Amino acid sequence: MINIIVITHGDFGAYLIEAAEGIVGVQNAGLKNVSISPRMTLERVKECVVEAIAEMRSEDGLIFLIDMPGGTPMNVVLPLAKDIEKSAVICGVNINMMTSAFAYRATLDFDRLQAKIVDDGRKAICEVKSLLLKK
Repeated sequence: MINIIVITHGDFGAYLIEAAEGIVGVQNAGLKNVSISPRMTLERVKECVVEAIAEMRSEDGLIFLIDMPGGTPMNVVLPLAKDIEKSAVICGVNINMMTSAFAYRATLDFDRLQAKIVDDGRKAICEVKSLLLKK
């Protein structure tokens, strides 16, 4: 199974995991959350991410779901992920991406899962009120 590490500012990732598990079901294995706090030193953030990678590394692949491009989570993960052959760092995580990752990580191969997560995340970003106005 493809493993997932969620890395976000604050407890955003933990709450997102909780919400997604409420929709798709509890993820009993292969999932780790790392919450970044402003009280953590950069060195401590790196230590937490290295520990998560050591625990979650998988031959099937490792996907990092990050909250935003350019932030500390991304900046810490990228240098580490470059040395993990079957890994992806996906920014802008939302609940659609999370539920998709949880629902398909046991059945899709790495490349298809990565593409599905990104595609489903994009689909979730839309303005929906205008749908009421269509006739």
